[in-house]
Amino acid sequence: MAAFALHRPDRLTSRVVFASPHSGNDYPEALLRDSVLDRHAIRSSEDAFVDRLFDCAPEFGAPLLAAAAPRAYVDLNRAANELDPALIEGIRRGPHNPRVASGLGVIPRVVANGRAIYCGKIPEAEAMDRLERVWAPYHARLQQLLDDAHDAHGEAILIDCHSMPHEAVASLARGGRRAEVVIGDRFGASAGAGIVDRIEAAFVAQGFVVARNAPFAGAYTTQQYGRPGRARHAVQVEIDRALYMDEATIRPHDGFEPLRAALRGVIAEIASLGQHEMPLAAE
Repeated sequence: MAAFALHRPDRLTSRVVFASPHSGNDYPEALLRDSVLDRHAIRSSEDAFVDRLFDCAPEFGAPLLAAAAPRAYVDLNRAANELDPALIEGIRRGPHNPRVASGLGVIPRVVANGRAIYCGKIPEAEAMDRLERVWAPYHARLQQLLDDAHDAHGEAILIDCHSMPHEAVASLARGGRRAEVVIGDRFGASAGAGIVDRIEAAFVAQGFVVARNAPFAGAYTTQQYGRPGRARHAVQVEIDRALYMDEATIRPHDGFEPLRAALRGVIAEIASLGQHEMPLAAE
């Protein structure tokens, strides 16, 4: 199994790196065999088609790193030590971690709506093998891409691309309109304010209703790679799935191509950040 697919531009001109850690859909037969879920239900926590929504990034000089392995197999937006003792044999219970406690550790125990993936535990050796074959290569490559951007431009900006269930933003409204995009910068800890402002403006210019940090402020990826004081910024972007897919069938609907076209303008603007100016200082 490949850990990821890397889509590189013909010429690297941007300091921005796009990543899609939850859009992988290469489900191992062993996972499907061992799971109590069918092939459809196990996909419910997948950020389906997000890699396709952002696949024009290389046209604007920025790489796109897309997971190949599914989130139900390894969650690339978790730390490698977020191991669930309720799922993995031989793992001792550590300090309380709400993600692990809810079954959403680096090797997930559940998918959307808390549905269990397995009927029992998996061997520790199996969990460690997944981390070695999938988690470690993905994050090694992501780190290298960000290092390359920083070396070339004096600054690196990570856009961590996700989708969110429509129900997650049902109560988020601005001016009577429901939020369609949520930008997470861990309340200013993972990216400079000026950069986040411009990312938000890029979405607003294309007609999107944008919220910040609620209900998603960013998880492991933004926490790990966002160091604005060192000119390394990480911003999580969540897009309402209802804009482009039928969540029940996990299929694109008629809104997919219009959304993709609108995102093209957003991606072009984000990829151009800092190309004609000095690196933005942390704020």
